[in-house]
Amino acid sequence: MPHIVVLGAGVIGLSSALRIQAEGHAVTIVARDFPAGFETIDAQSQINFTSPWGGAHNRWVPPTNPSEEREHAMSLQTFDHMRTVQARYPEAGITFMKGVEYLEAPSEVYRALTEERALQQLGMQGFRLLKKEELPEGVKWGCEYDTWCVNPMVYCSFLLRRFAILGGEVLRKEVRDPREIFDWRFEGGPVDVVVNASGNGFNDANMFITRGQTCLVANPCPATITRQNADGSWAFCVPRNFDGGTIIGGTKEPNNWDPNPSLEVREALLNKFAATYPQILGPDGKYTVIKDIVGRRPTRKGDIRLEKEKIDDNRTIIHAYGLGGRGYELSWGVADGVVRLLVEHLESSTSWYNAQAGEAKL
Repeated sequence: MPHIVVLGAGVIGLSSALRIQAEGHAVTIVARDFPAGFETIDAQSQINFTSPWGGAHNRWVPPTNPSEEREHAMSLQTFDHMRTVQARYPEAGITFMKGVEYLEAPSEVYRALTEERALQQLGMQGFRLLKKEELPEGVKWGCEYDTWCVNPMVYCSFLLRRFAILGGEVLRKEVRDPREIFDWRFEGGPVDVVVNASGNGFNDANMFITRGQTCLVANPCPATITRQNADGSWAFCVPRNFDGGTIIGGTKEPNNWDPNPSLEVREALLNKFAATYPQILGPDGKYTVIKDIVGRRPTRKGDIRLEKEKIDDNRTIIHAYGLGGRGYELSWGVADGVVRLLVEHLESSTSWYNAQAGEAKL
């Protein structure tokens, strides 16, 4: 049985590990950080562990090029998988609800989007264009659709428990280079393939971080709502449910390494969203703030890296990182891609080893 090591215990690493397990392989997850409760996770020391700081939800984005079409296909795969998991495991931390989009300055892609194309060609379930009278002041275009949100701590902990109960092994250890893992000793035996789902890319020149600041509040919301403002800023909410509060956001700041939340930014985020959706304030007209959040999204110039890298004849790394803020949205699509690359590698390796054995017999 091949032994596969998955590097990283964020949403991509956990999803990939479970998919590889389903193929019948022995899997070990190696990571410095693992899922934990929101109440105990350290925002400063674990700021680079991206998954806990996500919203997290699915937003449909109409594709305009081959790269976006690939990502859209991944988001559809993830949507279907989330539906299956939520139905079978209600405790997994997934909630299906309406997603609402408001655009102050819609591009031609959005202005040309019809309900027929969204529903029939793009698979956006429950899609409906909003009428003019349904739009907040200043908004030129809007829609709603069926989508999902997750409570990241509940969901990732659920994935880790599933992985463990199905026989997976875990090792908490810091890694400087994925190649070093091939020389480690594991109970599962020698390592056949490493899946690099670490997020950061290990000296990939195309990688950079995107700082995001959001605010967790106790106020509930029945939908996930996103507003794209004409100046390029955002106002959104992501209900986590499962006693996880609601995320109000948010910023996108490339190459900003500041780990400290700004109270001024918090006030701006809360005020902007309340102006868009006053119902968030409840009967007392106030927010109940729980915590400011700063996270670093591992973003990659050009595209996601989802490919094989052959180190030598016996060592192969499958890279799966650089998803920016779309890790949860694309997670099961990426995991399926990892499995396809793994199957392709193992089949070619079997042919190679068989050929070597045949030559030896001759």
